[in-house]
Amino acid sequence: MSNRIILFGAGGHAKTVIDTIEKQGIYEIIGLLDGGKPAGEIVFGYEVLGDESWLEDRANRADGAIVAIGDNWKRGLVAQTIRRIRPGLPFVTAIHPSAVIARGARIGAGSVVMAGSVISCDVEIGDHTVLYPLASVDHDSKIGSFVSFAPKGTTGGNVTIGEYTAVAIGATIIHGVTIGEHSVIGAGSTLIRDIGSHTVAFGTPARPIRSRLSGERYL
Repeated sequence: MSNRIILFGAGGHAKTVIDTIEKQGIYEIIGLLDGGKPAGEIVFGYEVLGDESWLEDRANRADGAIVAIGDNWKRGLVAQTIRRIRPGLPFVTAIHPSAVIARGARIGAGSVVMAGSVISCDVEIGDHTVLYPLASVDHDSKIGSFVSFAPKGTTGGNVTIGEYTAVAIGATIIHGVTIGEHSVIGAGSTLIRDIGSHTVAFGTPARPIRSRLSGERYL
């Protein structure tokens, strides 16, 4: 089987994903799909081929896909669209060669682990989750799908994070803490106690500031 893949997204986040894939050296990027950019535009050396309707042509010879969109909710919507149009098309995982993946760690399909990130022993990372540069998830933690760790976002061991939650730049989550789904831990915060779903928490120690809706913008 060939390793020709298509990327969904052509913005700033897509550039960081492209760099990770190129450094990994496993996949050949055949182009980008992005309905917000004109077909034929070149982004980081790759052509925008169109929007998701490009996938309807079974002769396009894409062997895999990755959703290169930074917003967790939007990444989820696009993944659902791909599944509907091409249910058999696999999602690939991109891991930068400078990332450290420890023994027993498991990383879901479509996830991206960028430069300098650390995933420790027996960590479970869900599908389509993103670890930006220098993010770190310690031993025995369970991270849901469509989660994001901004640069230097860090957890202790045995942390649980629900789907679609975002850990912002430099946030620290101490060991044993549980965070619900669709929550946001603000930049530079230190979380020392559990936080429920649909919650925005900031500060040191971090405290719930307000509730948030599924799909609400945080970037």
